[in-house]
Amino acid sequence: MASARFVLHKRKQHNIMQRIERTFAGRRLVIETGRMAKQAAGSALVQFGDTMVLAAATVSDTESPLPFFPLLVEYKDKAYAAGKIPGGFIKREGRPSDPEILKARIIDRSIRPLFPEGFKNEVQVFIYVISADQENDADVMALVAASYAINSSKIPFMGPIAGVRVGRVQEKWILNPTFQQLPYSDMDVVLAASKDSIMMVEGGALEVTEADMLEALTVGQRGVQELIAIQEEMLAQNRAPKMAWKKVEAPSAVKARVDELAKGKIAEAINQKEKHTRIEAVELVKKQAIEQLIVEFPDNSKDVKALVEDTEYHALRSQVLDTGKRVDGRGTKDVRAITIDTPVLPRAHGSALFTRGQTQALVAVTLGTANDVQRLDSIDDAGETTKSFMLHYNFPPFSTGEVRPMRGTSRREIGHGNLAERALQGVLPAFEEFPYTIRIVSDILESNGSSSMASVCGGSLALFDAGVPLRSAVAGVAMGLIKEGSKYAILTDILGTEDHLGDMDFKVAGTAQGITSIQMDIKVEGLDLQIVKEAMAQAREGRLHILGEMSKALAQPRADLSPYAPRIVTMNISPEKIGDLIGPKGKTIRGIQEETGAEITVDDAGLVTIAAVGGEAMERARQMIQALTAEPIIGDTYEGTVKSTTAFGAFVEIMPGTEGLVHISELKHGRTEKTEDVVKKGDRVKVKLLERDERGRLRLSMKALSPKPEGDQSSSSGGGEGHLAGVGAENEGGSEGSEGGSSDRGDRPRRPRSGSRGGSGGRSRG
Repeated sequence: MASARFVLHKRKQHNIMQRIERTFAGRRLVIETGRMAKQAAGSALVQFGDTMVLAAATVSDTESPLPFFPLLVEYKDKAYAAGKIPGGFIKREGRPSDPEILKARIIDRSIRPLFPEGFKNEVQVFIYVISADQENDADVMALVAASYAINSSKIPFMGPIAGVRVGRVQEKWILNPTFQQLPYSDMDVVLAASKDSIMMVEGGALEVTEADMLEALTVGQRGVQELIAIQEEMLAQNRAPKMAWKKVEAPSAVKARVDELAKGKIAEAINQKEKHTRIEAVELVKKQAIEQLIVEFPDNSKDVKALVEDTEYHALRSQVLDTGKRVDGRGTKDVRAITIDTPVLPRAHGSALFTRGQTQALVAVTLGTANDVQRLDSIDDAGETTKSFMLHYNFPPFSTGEVRPMRGTSRREIGHGNLAERALQGVLPAFEEFPYTIRIVSDILESNGSSSMASVCGGSLALFDAGVPLRSAVAGVAMGLIKEGSKYAILTDILGTEDHLGDMDFKVAGTAQGITSIQMDIKVEGLDLQIVKEAMAQAREGRLHILGEMSKALAQPRADLSPYAPRIVTMNISPEKIGDLIGPKGKTIRGIQEETGAEITVDDAGLVTIAAVGGEAMERARQMIQALTAEPIIGDTYEGTVKSTTAFGAFVEIMPGTEGLVHISELKHGRTEKTEDVVKKGDRVKVKLLERDERGRLRLSMKALSPKPEGDQSSSSGGGEGHLAGVGAENEGGSEGSEGGSSDRGDRPRRPRSGSRGGSGGRSRG
């Protein structure tokens, strides 16, 4: 570790300014407080490289009436951080983008379990990215900033914590890899942890083993401990006294009466196999118990309701820990029954209906062209980037039998969609091998736990049905945990009730070879690595079982694409021919598209992509492009049109925009007095390409294709370079003799950039 510099200044109004500077992961790390956002309950400025994050935490002085802890985390990228002005008509930052929401969720899930049970005062944490060096991601530094801001404030919090990103390049572990290193890493895992426990895990990988993932978490935890030590050094000088709050305890008489009336009945009611039958039975017991207890304890109605709710919590947990039996009758390692239908939708390019227990996902795949990519403007990139693989997850209220308002895509939907997208991204073919934009939509039709993992399974099957050549099938399973003291049980394929009343939601997705996506949230203060190790091993068993069921329905990608999907072919042309293909102001390429119905894009390197629904249109477009851009070959014969005649020969167009000179001596055997005696403008003639000079001019011959008269001693290659040299000025400057057609490329369409769909060294779609 490099030398440290610690500064402590006192300012007016007792504000303390602190600054500590260290080297972390080979880069400069600065944590500062007391200079910005001093009226917040706590604030911190964290700088890593030239990326800077400001976090500010505030708290309400009164308890919220809501039945849950009201925590709000907002994460905002400021465009000025990268020297940019927001795009579009409104030149200010708008609603949070999907990446901002995902980063806010990471921070929320990491800090939420560390607020004490019973604390109900509203807390808000705002994170602003105020400088972006386009090298270091701000999200992990935002975790450090949020942790310090809360810990230095009066808000009760069981921290500090910290976050790191773990990557691995050429078998070497890297903490907080840069944006430039990540494309070469076989994993991208964000870990949030306290000094000795893991709080949150989020990441993707290229089919790594459970042992590799565990090692990544171990490496990450060592980095977290270093960051926590830095925070503790500063907090020793600047920790505000914690605010007063109290957890209201119900009278013992009320507790005893609740147990007497509700405990046994709820323990019986929760053991219903069907979700809605179970909910109805439990709610009936609760209602009857509350009505009777409020009559007995009219001054403790709030306590009564809370205790009755807790009765279900304790009943489920005790049953699992004492008997190993779950409320739907399964053992701790059992996966619910699975049914699969594919295909389901006749016009979709690929579809699947995946049902596991009472969780059901209808998943559809649409294949598009390069013009369908999503364009992204981010402070983490110098210019616009594109995304050619998307998975959108929808969770309508009818999936749980509820009536609730619809207010656009929720943060949960964005998070679940991203998790499923990452799980599948690692097995997609590289864009160069399969040049399609791919969109998956997962509509959850029924939900009773683990709908994001149903989206992974359904997405894999729908991609197979669409004929997308995945490397392997992918499945996912959600793991739960019930933990009381040293006693715990790990549950495979959890129900909604087990998620709600349990201590962990640990989702693991992958192939038979390894893990492609992982996400862990907990409700306790932290987990040790031994429990995580056991959960990953048990998740592998469940995943292999699910993959086996999926294989029975559809074992591999279909050989052919849907007849309604576009066919895409690529071809390479010389970059010098791009202007010929596009034409003046795009006229030529638009004409081909209108005539054939194909969609055509070309990039600066000369890679042409042709997409069309139907092989005829695609082949016609390919032939037209080939005719426009083909390179003439010396020795080949061409049929062309005489474009002009001169005293020294005729110019013949052998390909669209490509002309060469038939010198007067090459028109026919014997002497020719006048060019027009042999050919006239507009004549169709056959010529042979004799040579191309150093300036690219073509020398053609007609007489080389006709038999030589007896006694003729002339050479078909007579005239040599002098034939072209003598006409250089006239040929180059004239509109008729200019080779290659117009040089005006007009508005050249550009082929969108795409990156690896998950393969090492490829480009990413995500």
